[in-house]
Amino acid sequence: MKFILGSGSPRRQELLAQIGVVADDIRPPDIDETPLKGELPRPYCIRMAREKAAAVKADPDDIVLTADTTVALGRRILGKPENEAEAKVFLRAMSGRRHKVITAVALRRAEQLWERDVVTVVKMKSLSDQELDCYIATGDWRGKAGAYGIQGPAGALIPWIQGSFTAVVGLPLAETANLLQAAGYPLHEARP
Repeated sequence: MKFILGSGSPRRQELLAQIGVVADDIRPPDIDETPLKGELPRPYCIRMAREKAAAVKADPDDIVLTADTTVALGRRILGKPENEAEAKVFLRAMSGRRHKVITAVALRRAEQLWERDVVTVVKMKSLSDQELDCYIATGDWRGKAGAYGIQGPAGALIPWIQGSFTAVVGLPLAETANLLQAAGYPLHEARP
């Protein structure tokens, strides 16, 4: 049995390491992540995690873990910004408001699929133009859903969350540990 992480996210690797899990192989899936017309954020996020799990090639005894993190402002999905201008639009839209971060996790072993999604409410402070420009200048917004990563410089912009911090980073650890155990991964066994 091999444990395959179907994600190129260094944050997910770091989070898994916190619970003693190191991937035997990393195979980021190549799928179309375009939301369907009228698709709501939570169903979209769950669909992405499932499709990623299905797209990763693995032997029947291997365990494949994939995840998707989606930032939702109401019914609107804020994906990874394509450029600095779009990142500013996303951050201005969230400024002074609450939004939701949904992280869906899918675990596949042979034909069996275990999944879980976690919704966390996040409040972003009201951003001044200077704060916005300073954050954009860090470049930390690149490649991140909603144009920010709570574990980096943007942490100073988030006064509170209600839910799972690790889910906002990209992988809800308590739920992921439960899924790994359900799939037969030796989570709490001593390893050489």
